[in-house]
Amino acid sequence: MLFALSAIAEEPIIWRFQSLDTIGGMKPNVLGHPRIANGAIEFNGKDDAIYLDSHPLAGAETFTWEVVFRPDHDGAPEQRFFHLSTKDPQTGADTQVRMLFETRLKPGGWCLDSYVYSAKGGLTLLNCEKLHPLDQWYVVAIAYDGKKLRNYVNGELQGEGDLAFAPQGNGHSSIGTRINRRDYFKGAVRMARFTRRALTPAEFLTTDTAH
Repeated sequence: MLFALSAIAEEPIIWRFQSLDTIGGMKPNVLGHPRIANGAIEFNGKDDAIYLDSHPLAGAETFTWEVVFRPDHDGAPEQRFFHLSTKDPQTGADTQVRMLFETRLKPGGWCLDSYVYSAKGGLTLLNCEKLHPLDQWYVVAIAYDGKKLRNYVNGELQGEGDLAFAPQGNGHSSIGTRINRRDYFKGAVRMARFTRRALTPAEFLTTDTAH
């Protein structure tokens, strides 16, 4: 067992991105020169990123992961803005077991790409028929109820599918880039919340409540 089930908190874990010195009680590893602005951390889309030594959903059988963020209009077509990665307990190397939030920038807006992979397989949720304006604040979410994985933008369902899922192990997280320092994000991240059950859209954060 890679984690102590007795130590898994039932209360949501909340990370507020309002400081480069501490996030969620941890000292971040900061790459590049992200900056604090308007109660959030802004990333330049080139070499800015933050790493935290935690996979906040390790051990979860069901979950909801929410992120309050702003995608800017001048970002790359494909950006990995938040990555939770499980490490090999023997070598410390990153494995393929992971959860990802990504953006796809298209003419007319952006769409949400979510990916979850565990020992039982993976699922991508991507619906670019639903585009959203850039340079605005959003709450994106993925929720897994033990059978289906769903993703949302501001509480509106974007996609869903069946997923066989095994709890993920301990690891770390990257914000502003993929875990292997690719596909950097241009925009800002204000807050993330990790809950060990599938929330309903009525329970999600909103851009007004997330501060």
